[in-house]
Amino acid sequence: MKHLLLFFLLISTAFIHAAARPNVLFISAYDLSELPSFDSHGMDLHEIQNSEIHPENDKIRKKTATQPKADSAKAWSVKTVYMANGIKIGDVDQDSAIIWTRLTRAPERNRSGNEFIDLGKKRSDLPYTDGMEQIPTGLDLADMEGAVPGTSGEVLVTYWPTEEPLAKNSTGWQSVSSKHNYTHQFKLEGLRPYTEYQLRVVGRSSDASQPSEPLMGRFITAPTADAVETIRAAIVTCGDYTRRDDAENGFKIYKAISEQIKPQFFVHTGDIEYYDRWDLWAMSAPLARFKMNRVYSMPYARMLHNSVSSYFMKDDHDITKNDAYPGVDFRELTWEQGLEIFDEQFPIGELPYRTVRWGKDLQVWFMEGRNYRSPNDAPDGPEKTIWGAVQKQWFYDTVAESDATFKLVVSPTPIVGPDRLHNKADNHANAAFSHEGNEIRTFISEQPNMFVANGDRHWQYYSIDDETGVREFSVGPHSNKHAAGYSMEKRTSEHQFLRINGGFLVVEVTREEGSPTISFKHYDVDGMVVNDEVFTD
Repeated sequence: MKHLLLFFLLISTAFIHAAARPNVLFISAYDLSELPSFDSHGMDLHEIQNSEIHPENDKIRKKTATQPKADSAKAWSVKTVYMANGIKIGDVDQDSAIIWTRLTRAPERNRSGNEFIDLGKKRSDLPYTDGMEQIPTGLDLADMEGAVPGTSGEVLVTYWPTEEPLAKNSTGWQSVSSKHNYTHQFKLEGLRPYTEYQLRVVGRSSDASQPSEPLMGRFITAPTADAVETIRAAIVTCGDYTRRDDAENGFKIYKAISEQIKPQFFVHTGDIEYYDRWDLWAMSAPLARFKMNRVYSMPYARMLHNSVSSYFMKDDHDITKNDAYPGVDFRELTWEQGLEIFDEQFPIGELPYRTVRWGKDLQVWFMEGRNYRSPNDAPDGPEKTIWGAVQKQWFYDTVAESDATFKLVVSPTPIVGPDRLHNKADNHANAAFSHEGNEIRTFISEQPNMFVANGDRHWQYYSIDDETGVREFSVGPHSNKHAAGYSMEKRTSEHQFLRINGGFLVVEVTREEGSPTISFKHYDVDGMVVNDEVFTD
């Protein structure tokens, strides 16, 4: 009876508070640990709510709230939300960052779901439909293996410098809905240069119910242009859920990067997922979102993106289909929908191309290779472009303004190559875009200490252009089973290193006895160095 009276007293107090402040969840000062059928999860919910109401007050007494057991007959009738896709921390610079969140119905992907119906392996044989016939009769997407259904609700981000745990700031609660696949992106501003920040992200259902267990994260901001710091970046390309090398956890490279490399930032050059691959032909927007949600439900990916800031870039398979350019749809998945979904799923600023200074010795340019390009089959000449006139001029101007010791151009596709000679006509290393390719390579060759890192190719290489001397590093695909399309027999005089296997690239800028150096290390999927190149100023 004592417990029952205490419980009703608690509920009554909560209702009184809620009536006074209907948009704020109040956590009672009572200690609920003695109530029957409740299981404490150690959630400091009063602190989370207080950071919204009084962000300047860090000295309020903290209480540990409790949460009902999911299978308890006496559990509260509240809707629980989860974050099975973790978070993504994007486009970090000296004073800002973007935090991506998504609320889900379950804490993990559907591991025991049904398989999709096989429609064959040729795009040309596919029906002109939305692709939903790949779902067995009587089921929906949530019933399929790998499904990560979203749910409506609200999200809150609290953040603070690691060394100042009392200096907390809060975004306030923001709503998510099906309109944007239950995602929300928070722009954090007013941050300090080269400072590590901690994140605490919580969600709740839209009826202001009890928040979820917090998801913790961290990142470091970029140093100022006059700061001498050792900077390490990991660069990858070409994912694909079905070609992961750890069935339960995802890609091994993410584990190696998280635990071994520990970079200040991470770059994905694109082909993050393949909408036009036969495990599930994503011929409509719901199927495209399904594939992106699925690949980012994997534990290794969540581990990486919860703790490292990223710069996400896109390529053809992330929009509609192979070698796509503006106006190319994939059945009912339109080009415009593909662009919208990418912006929805990844934390990127206003423009898809951007440059970020990482201290005195490094500046990085992230180039956009799909939005502004000409049709691949258009005649080559001065007007044919991949970058577009505006982006290209921006590149020339910002490079001219930079006084960074080393300059790195990150391109979704090759600029130097060499690429396959047959059946390829969509990058600057191909004859189809040779006019602009020659122009860009000539410009890069005239810049001191400028290098290129590229994605898209399913093999690793380091090459030097015979004509201009431009140096390019191809990062390699996520897994060995994804490596294809080239062979050691095709090695040319331009190849300084060639390896037909998966892995990633690490770029590091440091100073040895006061002299700036930059290194490019190719790693295999297990985190072993397979090639190492070092350059000095």
